Amino acid sequence: MLKKKVLGGVLSLSWALGLVAAPAAFAGPMDGNSSDVMLQGFHWYSYQTSPWWNVIQNKAADIGASGFTMVWLPPSSDAASNEGYLPRQLSVQTSKYGTDTQLRSAVGALHTYKVKAIADIVINHRVGTTNWGDFTNPTWGTWSVARGDEWTSATGNPDTGDGYSAARDLDHTNATVQSDLKNWMNGLKSNIGYDGWRYDYVKGFNGSYVGNYNTATVPYFSVGELWTDLNLSNPDAHRQQLMNWIDATGGKSTAFDFTTKGLLQQAVQYNEFSRLKDSAGKPAGAIGWWPAKSVTFIDNHDTGPSSPSGGQNHWPFPSDKVMQGYAYILTHPGVPCVYWVHFYDWGHGPAIKTLMSIRKSKGVHSSSAVSIQVADSSRYAALITGTNGTVAMKIGPGTWSPSGTGWTLATSGTNYAVWTK
Repeated sequence: MLKKKVLGGVLSLSWALGLVAAPAAFAGPMDGNSSDVMLQGFHWYSYQTSPWWNVIQNKAADIGASGFTMVWLPPSSDAASNEGYLPRQLSVQTSKYGTDTQLRSAVGALHTYKVKAIADIVINHRVGTTNWGDFTNPTWGTWSVARGDEWTSATGNPDTGDGYSAARDLDHTNATVQSDLKNWMNGLKSNIGYDGWRYDYVKGFNGSYVGNYNTATVPYFSVGELWTDLNLSNPDAHRQQLMNWIDATGGKSTAFDFTTKGLLQQAVQYNEFSRLKDSAGKPAGAIGWWPAKSVTFIDNHDTGPSSPSGGQNHWPFPSDKVMQGYAYILTHPGVPCVYWVHFYDWGHGPAIKTLMSIRKSKGVHSSSAVSIQVADSSRYAALITGTNGTVAMKIGPGTWSPSGTGWTLATSGTNYAVWTK
């Protein structure tokens, strides 16, 4: 299946097929050649360490020195849930993570060390301030809730995406809802200092609205969480969903590469490394079709294991093989996202930092070319071309090393190795 993607408003399959080079000039970090690496700056239970914003502030120097250029922060608005994913008063920036003053200090500290702050934007749904649907800050009525929501009093237009039964589904077709959300988001930029957005549960509303909100707020970076079921026997259908959503935004947002996550953890768990190469010889996840718009990751607050810490255990990467995963995403195109728990709590920080340093020194970026050397029942190996050299990598128990002269083993660990040239 060929993917559809839009480049500057022109439909192009040539780039997807590798028939022409990617455009030489890019508009910004979401359009290609990005050297960004993002840190997820929290886990599911971070609110228990209060104020979490002080933790971020105290880690800001280390985050910057480690090579991260962006930190995705948890939802900062007042919410009915401890974790922030049931937003209540959007305009109130005091939450279980701390006060608005502490948040501004944390964001300011990140900026001091040249790290961008990415806000977790939960706009698919909302809960009332004191009851089912009395919305304040901003104040909305029954007209703001999509008709057909579990709230029988809803009088808005039909939902443009999947429902969410734990809260009221917002009607994004409503002009007041749109205007208030844009004003709120621009206020987050000007008052708090946020630089970009991570959109929660984007399958709940049409992707065109993300494009609309990004046009109005001009984020440095934007990424959507489109988490749908992955059929391992048909991964192309899954990554096509990601492509379609990115297209719906007008190419104004990236998306988390859930396809790569699923294939990669299946590969390392069951020695099925052939899954990482598609029929065209490219990486089999979203990064094989539109790497500049793909955010790769190993785990997050939802998928990661609850033991020893951090996640909801919904779809965990094999814990003993996490570094194989990072050896893959930190040497491959896309924009990698590192999970706080892996970096700071599990002791993988030094090894991940080394991989990040290799990525930076060789100029591996979001659109770097990949030449897969082998993908079989015991190993996956590839050459990745950066702007300042070439990286070779291998994961899996099988043996492999790059051919030719001039290669230096840059780092290695259990079932992974990376060389540079």
